[in-house]
Amino acid sequence: MPVELYGPVPGRTPVLHAVVSHRGRTTNLWLKLEQENPFGSIKDRVAYSLLSSIFKADLPCARIIESTSGNLGVALARYAQICGVAFTAVVDPRTSRKLVRQMRCADAEIVEVTEPDETGGYLLARLAYIRDRLAVEDRLVWPNQYENPANPQAHFAGTAPEIFSAVPVGELDVFLGVSTGGTVRGFTDYVRHKGLPWRCVAVDELGSTALGGLSAPRSLNGIGASRNSSFVTGQDCPSMRVTAAEAVAACDWVADELGVRVGSSGAAVAGALRWLRDGLGARDMAVVCPDGGDRYEDTIYSPVWRRAKSLTAQSNAEFPKVHSVQFVDNSLVLV
Repeated sequence: MPVELYGPVPGRTPVLHAVVSHRGRTTNLWLKLEQENPFGSIKDRVAYSLLSSIFKADLPCARIIESTSGNLGVALARYAQICGVAFTAVVDPRTSRKLVRQMRCADAEIVEVTEPDETGGYLLARLAYIRDRLAVEDRLVWPNQYENPANPQAHFAGTAPEIFSAVPVGELDVFLGVSTGGTVRGFTDYVRHKGLPWRCVAVDELGSTALGGLSAPRSLNGIGASRNSSFVTGQDCPSMRVTAAEAVAACDWVADELGVRVGSSGAAVAGALRWLRDGLGARDMAVVCPDGGDRYEDTIYSPVWRRAKSLTAQSNAEFPKVHSVQFVDNSLVLV
């Protein structure tokens, strides 16, 4: 019997608008808060799109398996539970214990890969485990967020048009964190399709190879990768790399000055603030914030973790002054 996709439809997440200034220059900063999706992150959109592609293809499916650093695993686990399909999340020691518990609460099987791969990370080891199981298990389906075009399609059809609807400007610099590269691909395709005067800026953690380059130890979870993205390269749009210290400081600034806690988007916010300090870009800047700070209480917002990573606070002089903060109506009709 074909499996049908049930559950809450992600999207229509709010936008926070802040008017800020730095060295006499005023800028509109727009934060797209994806933590308001049904299961808490932008990966809800990806999970919904991936499962739609699988179920529409009518593949024999007794169990779904996917590699995840946390957010996608939670979303897939919840949708799979609602749809009555078994789900296996392949994680590693860096995956948030809180998110692992949430997956288990949604009846997911958890497999933790503990041996690092040749890059010193775990992603390639997680993927190798999946391929080994696919070779011996019938009706095991891998959505493959790393290569499935349903990943960028979620942002082409949802995230990007929502920003277009909610942000009433022409020129816009959009800052996007990189992991699989699906968000960047979806946005760049949408901008090209609509002929918009937007500039997409891919932001990655220093040491990640998602956009190419040499691998190095990284501290942040939910951003970056130890393999090249299948969706984008460093040549598809402007890109920058930020340090973990910059990302953590940006999270503190957003929490203290804008009143919300963001998570893995600290890197993208740090990229936008560096862009602002350097006097680059448009008068309006948007940052896609994939999740909230609740998922990083044992890392980004933990003093113990910060001390272990030698991450110290940055001077307030490096951050812009905030003049006003307000939410934008997220019930606007999509165009």
